[in-house]
Amino acid sequence: MRKEKLRIAFIGCGQFCRSFVPLFKAHPAVEYVAACDKFRERAEDFRETYGMARVFDSFEDAITSDEVNSIAIFSQRDTHGRMAIEALKAGKHVYSAVPMALKIEEILEIVRLVRETGLTYMMGETGVYRPAAIFCRKKFASGEMGDMVYAEAQYNHDMKRLYHVFQYTEGDTWRKMAGLPPLFYPTHSTSMVLSAANTFATKVSAAGFRDKVDPDIFGAGMNYWDNPFSNSAMLLHLANGGAARISENRRIAWHFPETYISSFYGTRASYECSLLQHSYVKMDEKGFVEYTDVSDELNPVELTKHKSEPDYIKKAVNGAWGGGEAPIQAIGRLPKGFAGLGTGHAGTHQFMVDDFCQAYASGWLSPTNAWKAAQYNLPGLVAHQSALEGGILMDVPDVGNPPADWKTLSPDRAENVASYDE
Repeated sequence: MRKEKLRIAFIGCGQFCRSFVPLFKAHPAVEYVAACDKFRERAEDFRETYGMARVFDSFEDAITSDEVNSIAIFSQRDTHGRMAIEALKAGKHVYSAVPMALKIEEILEIVRLVRETGLTYMMGETGVYRPAAIFCRKKFASGEMGDMVYAEAQYNHDMKRLYHVFQYTEGDTWRKMAGLPPLFYPTHSTSMVLSAANTFATKVSAAGFRDKVDPDIFGAGMNYWDNPFSNSAMLLHLANGGAARISENRRIAWHFPETYISSFYGTRASYECSLLQHSYVKMDEKGFVEYTDVSDELNPVELTKHKSEPDYIKKAVNGAWGGGEAPIQAIGRLPKGFAGLGTGHAGTHQFMVDDFCQAYASGWLSPTNAWKAAQYNLPGLVAHQSALEGGILMDVPDVGNPPADWKTLSPDRAENVASYDE
């Protein structure tokens, strides 16, 4: 166990970061938090609001400071890879919001640096901790589902509800960033399926939808990537012999659930989700199936409390009661200091913060370590190119495995491997 506690500088004091600073501050493995943002006044606001130790003038100042041993990256998506690389080279542990990076070479470099330095890297991906992923992962790992045949997952986030995120940091030029290729941000979907099946993609092909609604966001010259697609879907060839369809949609009539596994089919048992309905079927030797409604186990506790109300469906599909924990999530292992603090994205925030702290303190790899993060990110980067070239089948780079003697934390464990004085 590492005796020194975490001393973290948060890079990017935006709306999403606000959900995480209180959790890191409350964790018993953390003794110091600082802020840094390209807009100094936002960092100062964080310092005052959350009682942070100081404000750094720049990212470079933060990673060269002896006051911090870790960096939490919450800046714009296109900066994650570069910042993670520079922080690792400076000897800092890294927690990064998704995605890992937008360039293949940056992903490969992060993996190389983590292998070389042994520093803790974690991509804060919610999908691994979502109830459907936990359910499928446990059932599949037990052998009950047999061989994995096919799965589907998607992230539906219409631009009508997303544009303000880009306006916050980009101002009048927000459309340039908002035109990010959907498959550059695939990890909410890929992580659920790939972590459940304990596999990775070897090949991919994809198709994209050319947007007609906002031609000033998507199209040649309209964004930093000349990306024409508002919606994209990719078909993954998996190392275990199965297949998966992943869809990333930014122009679609949908709200809740925003990201979920809609199907996970095995040779002996299968799971399906339709909005709020979670179904599990097992087949016996004679071909008869047993059906189980597992909705109350996978839906947030607060959501289930309201299901007898007459307007339940209308409110639920518009996001009501959707942010808290579900019974399947192991909240008993979370620090006592998290009690009463907010969480989000189907109750996943607290688990991600705890797992980064656990990985750092124990020296184990986090559940979404550099190798796993690469496997979740790389298929989308390759698939976007496939879509641009008419859907041709392309190879996904194989990052291999971490050293055999490096232990990895399970996201589904009931107890932690490192203890703290609370």
